Amino acid sequence: MYYKIRNTLEAIRAEEIFDGEECYVAVVSPEEWTRDKEKFNMGIDLEFEIENLFMTKAEVNYDSLTGSFIIPDRSDLLESSNRFAFALDERGIVFIDHDGYAASLVKRIAATKKWRYPGLERFIYDFLETIISGDLNMLERYEDEITIIEDRILEGNLTGELERNNEIRGELLKLKMYYEQLIDLGQELAENENDFFMSDNLRFFELFTARVTRLQGLVSTLKEYTMQVRELYQSELSVKQNRIMTVLTVVTTIIMPLTLVTGWYGMNFKYMPELDSPLAYPIVIGVVILMAVSGIIYFKKKKWL
Repeated sequence: MYYKIRNTLEAIRAEEIFDGEECYVAVVSPEEWTRDKEKFNMGIDLEFEIENLFMTKAEVNYDSLTGSFIIPDRSDLLESSNRFAFALDERGIVFIDHDGYAASLVKRIAATKKWRYPGLERFIYDFLETIISGDLNMLERYEDEITIIEDRILEGNLTGELERNNEIRGELLKLKMYYEQLIDLGQELAENENDFFMSDNLRFFELFTARVTRLQGLVSTLKEYTMQVRELYQSELSVKQNRIMTVLTVVTTIIMPLTLVTGWYGMNFKYMPELDSPLAYPIVIGVVILMAVSGIIYFKKKKWL
C-alpha cells in the first residue's frame, strides 16, 4: 500500500512514490521491506522481527528515525498486542506491518481525514490520534465497572469482586506503561533532532503528548480507585468476619450456663432433694428458658444481636 499526503491520503502505485514534492506513506510487509528497503534510501539496515519488538519507541539515526509500536489489544489487554515497526525521513514514512493492523489505521485515515494544510507531521499526528481514539471511552467504562464493583461490595456481595478488581488493576498498569512509552515517542518526535519536520508543525506532537499525558493521569486515578476498592473489600470482609465472631460469642455465652445446668443434673448423685419434687422438672425447664431469654434480651440491648 502506497499513498501520497495531499488534501487527502491518496493511493498511488509503488513506482510513483517519489514523484512530486508531496510526502509519501508506505505500508509494507516484512518480506517486502527486506526486498525493497534500498529504494527508500534511508541509510539504515532495519531488520523487522516481530518477536524482537517489546515496546513502543523511536530511535534517531543519522538519516532516519526508526522505531516500533506495541499496541495492546483493547479486547484483551493482558494477553494480546498489535506489533509493527516504522522508519521515516523528511520524504515520508514506511510502516513494516506484520498482521495488517497498521494498514487498517492508514486506511481509516484515508477514508476519514481531509487536510487544509497537508504534511508529514499532520499525517503522523492523525495516525497517533487514531491509535488512542477510543481510549477515553474505554477508561470511562473501566470507571463505571469499578463503581459497580464498589457498590456490590457495599451491598455485601464479596464473591468474585476482588478478583475482577485485581484484573482491572493489572490492565490499567499495562495501559500506564503503554502511555508512558507513547509520551516518550511523542517527545522524541517533537525534539526533531534531524530536522525532518517543519518547526511550525511540531505543535502536533506536543498536542499528542499532552493528550496521552491526560490519559495517563486518568489511568493513575483509576489505579488508585482500584486500591481503594480493594481496601474497602478487606474492610467489609473484616466486618463480616467480626459479625460472625460476635454471633458465635453470643451463642456461646447463652449456651454456657445452660450447659452448666445440664451437666449439673447429669451427675449421678444420690442425694439431690429437688429430684424428689414433682415440680423440679418444670422448674428447671423454666429456669433454663429464663436464662436463655435473659441472655438474648441483654445482648439485643447491647446491639450485639
